[in-house]
Amino acid sequence: MGAYARLAALFAALTAIFVGFGWIIGTLWFSDWVTGSLVFLALAAAMNLIAYFASDKIVLWSYRARIISEADRPRLHGTVREVAQRAGLPMPRVAIVPTDTPNAFATGRDPRHAVVAVTEGILHLLTEDELRGVLAHEISHVKNRDILVMSVAATIAGAISFMARMFWWNTMLGGSSRGRDNGVATLLAFLGMILAPLAAVLLQLAISRGREYRADHSGALAIGEPLALASALEKLEAANRRRPFRFGSPASQGLFIVNPFSPTGFVNLFRTHPPIQDRVARLHDLAQGVDRY
Repeated sequence: MGAYARLAALFAALTAIFVGFGWIIGTLWFSDWVTGSLVFLALAAAMNLIAYFASDKIVLWSYRARIISEADRPRLHGTVREVAQRAGLPMPRVAIVPTDTPNAFATGRDPRHAVVAVTEGILHLLTEDELRGVLAHEISHVKNRDILVMSVAATIAGAISFMARMFWWNTMLGGSSRGRDNGVATLLAFLGMILAPLAAVLLQLAISRGREYRADHSGALAIGEPLALASALEKLEAANRRRPFRFGSPASQGLFIVNPFSPTGFVNLFRTHPPIQDRVARLHDLAQGVDRY
């Protein structure tokens, strides 16, 4: 499925989830379910527009990422430029995330608005060849037009999770006081708090795993060093397990080259990344001329 078809499907699924919540809330808080559905249909439309045009800014803000100039990090800029030129793409903006946890992601709605972000930790952990492999992976996301879908998915999943929590607390504090059965309201709020974030993650799963394999493949071929990327993935997986992110939202884990969050918790049972062992094994096969992609 093409990037824009996937994006349209994502928007449709978001709208369905929002309108479903509107039906529940309309039943509990408004005079009828139609009012709630229409309110949340309008909210879904607004969220779609915001996610399309501002998802990159939201993602960068949520991870405290700072856009840097070539004067700030000349070697990093030089490597990004080299990889982008090999891919036939314009130079993306470069950002630094202020954390020692090593990781990287790309965001933006198209190659002209792309941003490649790396953490401080990745610059200290990886060799130059390994870092080039990671950047090639992220530039491949840009070239494959994955970054819009990834950024929108992260924004939408975060919004759905936030909405579910607000629904829960509003119910617990007596928000459904229009004569409805408060036990029913509490049950619906509890189910919404559990199922809505799960639905958001499942949306990401539907578009996420295949594109990680594709970015590994095209990134490794672009630099001609599959083993460098394989080594980087192993180092990053181990480091992120030892020191996961302490800020940001697990709803956006699909943006990163490896999952930066602790693997505990119900939502994280559904991982947006393929098993690291399989990714590394495929890259080793590719280095030996066996293409399993």
